[in-house]
Amino acid sequence: MRVAMANDHAGTALKNEIAAWLRSEGHEVIDFGAHDEQACDLPDHVYPAALAVARGECERGIFVDGVGYGSAMIANKLPGVFAAVAQDPFCAWLARSHSDSNVLCIGGKIIGSALAMEVAKSWMTTDWLGSTDEKYARRVAKVVEIAERHVRPL
Repeated sequence: MRVAMANDHAGTALKNEIAAWLRSEGHEVIDFGAHDEQACDLPDHVYPAALAVARGECERGIFVDGVGYGSAMIANKLPGVFAAVAQDPFCAWLARSHSDSNVLCIGGKIIGSALAMEVAKSWMTTDWLGSTDEKYARRVAKVVEIAERHVRPL
């Protein structure tokens, strides 16, 4: 799977750790930066990464900033991107299994490396239940319908 990754200065180390794990699992990581811990503006990195997911160039995205919400706010502005913030493995599992999220946002200042790795692993290895359970498919379809009414296609 191709995974877009992005971060700001607060998420550099954690993004690099998650990227290494993804590669070890056979995934292709497309890194949109930042590449160091110098102060930077989150949209400069998250926007192009979210565009890659929206255009289908990457199947999923994992974005790491200080809290996670900034990345989610940016990513969710794009059609076809369903970004969720998860700071524990259970919420990551729910974000995939119930909501079919295609972008995971993590707060590098909120959780440590060990927990963040479990969050990423949970999210990456969880299937969407909507492919076998109609209630999840119905609920996600309603969200897609709302987006189609209000978000212009690229």
